[in-house]
Amino acid sequence: MPHPQSKIHRVFELIEPIATTTFSQGPTEEFLALGMRNYWDGYFAGRAAPLGLAPAEVVDAVFYNFADGEVARHIPWVWGITTPQEAIAVRERGSAAALRQRIGNLANSPRVAHVADLATRAAVSAPIEGRALYAGLRALAVPRDPVARLWHAATLLREHRGDGHNIILAAHGIGGGESHVLMALTMGMRAEEFGRINHLPPARVVAVVDRLRARGLVDAEGWFTDAGRDLREKIESQTDELARPPYDVLSAGDLDELITGLESIAASL
Repeated sequence: MPHPQSKIHRVFELIEPIATTTFSQGPTEEFLALGMRNYWDGYFAGRAAPLGLAPAEVVDAVFYNFADGEVARHIPWVWGITTPQEAIAVRERGSAAALRQRIGNLANSPRVAHVADLATRAAVSAPIEGRALYAGLRALAVPRDPVARLWHAATLLREHRGDGHNIILAAHGIGGGESHVLMALTMGMRAEEFGRINHLPPARVVAVVDRLRARGLVDAEGWFTDAGRDLREKIESQTDELARPPYDVLSAGDLDELITGLESIAASL
C-alpha cells in the first residue's frame, strides 16, 4: 500500500529547515570568502553547481520562478570566480558546519546517523526522469559524515519535490510570477507585498495578477476566488503525490522512524 499523502507532506515540512541551512549565514560567508559579491552569487553558485557550466537560460528554466534577468546577473559571472566542483564542496562543507552548529550535541548522536541513513536510502532511490536538478544532485557522491549526509539527503528530497512542483505548475499554466502571487495570497498578503516580487516594477506585478484574474483565479480586489483557492490546493496535493516515489523504498515502519527522528532534529532547529 502507498504511504499516506499526509506523511509524505510531513517529511517535506521536516526536511525543509535542514536543507535550507545551506542558505544561512555560515555557507554564505564561505562563498563570500571565495570572492562572491553578495548572498545571491553564493546562492546561484551553490544551487546551480550540480548542473555544471549551464548557461543562465538553463538555470532559469530549472529554477523556474526567478524574474527575467535575475539569474543572468550571477550566472555565468560566478564561474569566473570558482568552478562548479569547488562550489559543490564549499556548499557541502558550509552547510554541514552550519547544521552541526544548529543542532548542537545531537550532531554526534546515533539518532542523527540513523535518520541520515533512512533519509539517504529514500533520497537516492527515485527515478530521475524530468527531474533535472535532482538528477544533478544524484550524480554527486554521498557524504560519509552523518551530519553532511543528512543535509545532502534532505537537499535531494527537497529538490526532487521542487522539480515535481515545477512540473505541476507548468501543467496548470502557472508561471514563476504567478506562483509567487498564489503563495502571497495563501499567506494572506497582497501580491505587491510579497518579498519575492515586491522589488519588481509595479506594472509587471499588476500584469501577473491580471493574467490570474482573467482566468478567474483572482477577484477584482486581488484576492483568491474559490477557483483560485481550489487550484492552489490541487497544486499542493499533486506536488505531494509526485514527491512520493523516494519513500516507496521505505516500509511503513521505516517512514514512521524517519518522521520521528526528523521531528527530534527539527525541535532543536
